[in-house]
Amino acid sequence: MPEVQLGRHTIRSHGSKVAREHMHDWLILLLLVIIDVILNVIEPFHRFVGEGMMSDLRYPLKDNTIPFWAVPIVAILLPIAIILVYYFIRKDVYDFHHAILGLLFSVLITAVITDAIKDGVGRPRPDFFWRCFPDGKGVFEPVTRDVKCTGVKSVIKEGHKSFPSGHTSWSFAGLGFLAWYLSGKIRAFDRRGHVAKLCLVFFPLLMAAMIAVSRVDDYWHHWQDVFAGGIIGLTIASFCYLQFFPPPYDIDGWGPHAYFQMLAEASNGAQTSPNNNENFYAQNAELETVSVYILPQHDGNAARVNRWDSNLILDGSQNARIHH
Repeated sequence: MPEVQLGRHTIRSHGSKVAREHMHDWLILLLLVIIDVILNVIEPFHRFVGEGMMSDLRYPLKDNTIPFWAVPIVAILLPIAIILVYYFIRKDVYDFHHAILGLLFSVLITAVITDAIKDGVGRPRPDFFWRCFPDGKGVFEPVTRDVKCTGVKSVIKEGHKSFPSGHTSWSFAGLGFLAWYLSGKIRAFDRRGHVAKLCLVFFPLLMAAMIAVSRVDDYWHHWQDVFAGGIIGLTIASFCYLQFFPPPYDIDGWGPHAYFQMLAEASNGAQTSPNNNENFYAQNAELETVSVYILPQHDGNAARVNRWDSNLILDGSQNARIHH
């Protein structure tokens, strides 16, 4: 759906206004960060691990293929870089602000949910034996045969956080949001059959999937852990994206809800101010940036027009001149 950009809404001209309107959202983000820090500090539930259960928890203790510090880079900074590139192309602060806000909400809500479940479930990791007994000599309670770990406390604590996978949920939350974002920007579902567009949409999901696979390969997680983490991350990403943007298959799927709401409010305000013709015509010109979209159909005669039809705008302009 091509559009002609006649107006600009930059960070300098509209950034502070948009940020003030969503100040409470940014405060909620800060609260989510604090909650997640607390969840990482508290001790997780120490599930009963009997001697007979150790046969499935003797996988070797390995380093992470994808280190912890790399996950925020892939799940947050990479999508932000792509969103920033689009901002420099279109100069739309509404898209930029809401994309960043939606991405951060996606990752932080996912992080809180993931870490809360981790602490509550306390499932041991596949390498739990070597975390619990680094010397390879198992020590168990004489009656219950529960483990009596002799390893480093912090390593043991981390060993009780297998379900769900944090690497996986974070990756699918950030990269899943990016996949939604790209699908809207490139009109992946415009019914024209360009499968190459889907390859761009699936690429972030493939990256997230490979990060999930690495967690199983490193013996830090069971397969159920990464499966659940992927479901959590992708689900939250979908909710957060649709909170700020229309579905990618929608005729307005290329822009955020707030952008079209701003156009509607600007148009209504201009039409109710007959003493300000210049402002009225400027706002109408801006509304014309939302374009006409022709749907391919078998009879070749049907056309679908965006709800901000430029013909209607021109009619309104003529009426305003008559009544002035």
